[in-house]
Amino acid sequence: MLVLGIESSCDETGLALYDTARGLLSHALYSQVEMHAEYGGVVPELASRDHIRRVLPLTEHVLNAANKTLPDIDAIAYTQGPGLSGALLVGTSFAEALAFGLQIPTIAVHHLEGHLLAPLLEDNPPDFPFIALLVSGGHSQLMRVDGIGQYTLLGDTLDDAAGEAFDKTAKLLNLGYPGGPALSKLALCGKPRFKLPRPLLNSGDLNFSFSGLKTSVLTLVNQHQPLDEVTKADIAFEFQEAVTEVLTTKCMQALREAGLTNLIVSGGVGANAKLREKLNAATQRKACKVSYPRLEFCTDNGAMIAFAGAMRLKAQQAQNRHDYSFSVKPRWNLSELQAP
Repeated sequence: MLVLGIESSCDETGLALYDTARGLLSHALYSQVEMHAEYGGVVPELASRDHIRRVLPLTEHVLNAANKTLPDIDAIAYTQGPGLSGALLVGTSFAEALAFGLQIPTIAVHHLEGHLLAPLLEDNPPDFPFIALLVSGGHSQLMRVDGIGQYTLLGDTLDDAAGEAFDKTAKLLNLGYPGGPALSKLALCGKPRFKLPRPLLNSGDLNFSFSGLKTSVLTLVNQHQPLDEVTKADIAFEFQEAVTEVLTTKCMQALREAGLTNLIVSGGVGANAKLREKLNAATQRKACKVSYPRLEFCTDNGAMIAFAGAMRLKAQQAQNRHDYSFSVKPRWNLSELQAP
């Protein structure tokens, strides 16, 4: 079956075609980063308007790239939440309207489920069950994944998510927007000059907390005014070391406590090279396996939504919609999803 996936939860418009027999056929993504950079962050109204401009041309693009036409589509998967309500409404209303016109089913996908399943798009994907680290601008969570819709939350962030801490620290260092990638790049030039705390590293649970780490960076910045480029790089280096050490330690603890050997990492921070380096080394030492999405699928994308929709379709969870009514869920707990 051929599934069209639509992602529009925030500031990226993603479209993809996934065939349950042949795999991913095509995908396209438009990022609004340049537009929002002027404001130092995402402006919801501008994001929604831009999704409207992009969704139809990107649909045509993925169809042409896969040599398919609209009547070839068997189902449409779209992000119903969580995310920005206006942005979600664009993708949701487009998906339901197109499905009504084609008289095909729709699959409302949880955005985080898309991220959780994204590593399964790669060659040699891990088997269920596995531990998943979902780490992004809005989430730092550890989950046990036993199958489609079978997710058990093991640990969560108590305040700032890792990606949020990256962005806020980058702002303290005047690195611009988006801050996370800029900070990681600067950290390559840094040296181990400072020592920052590792929040909750030895807490005994699997929760995260990065707000205090950001405050410690602020203290360092204030102590070393005016900031020169060397100091900036050294602070960035130590901040990245602190975050990745905590994430790696908690991942290995989760594997050990669950008695599992497969770990997957997804979300925007999953693209961080230092995090991958530490996780690769740690899992190798313990004879475990770690899997990642390819870099282009770490951030929001249509491929993960098409894939998640296809998996639910195969598990007969797709609804054969007749009224094609729709709603969005800006706040949506992953635990509310049902298993097959």
